[in-house]
Amino acid sequence: MKSFKVKVTPKAMDDIRKYINYIRDVKHNLQAARNVLKDFKNTQESLSLVAESLALPESEILKSRNLKRMNFLHHNYFLLYYIGTDNVVYITDVFHGSENFESKLK
Repeated sequence: MKSFKVKVTPKAMDDIRKYINYIRDVKHNLQAARNVLKDFKNTQESLSLVAESLALPESEILKSRNLKRMNFLHHNYFLLYYIGTDNVVYITDVFHGSENFESKLK
């Protein structure tokens, strides 16, 4: 089984920080913020093993940008990524499942 190194872009780090800060500071739920962050890290680990095997997206915007989507393992968030050279996967964005992510990618 092929394994990839996973790199998180600065944009994706900003995204996950935004969600964690919102949960912690607005919803006042530190434990939930920790759980989402842990899920993000676990999803990254899983991505390193399954990046190639995930289905191609139906979204034309994702196809045109050569991006794939992976849902978080336990929470209603997902990440977008592409496979670069030398077995490196780049996470480019993180979104909540209820967001209209396509409008934010334009």
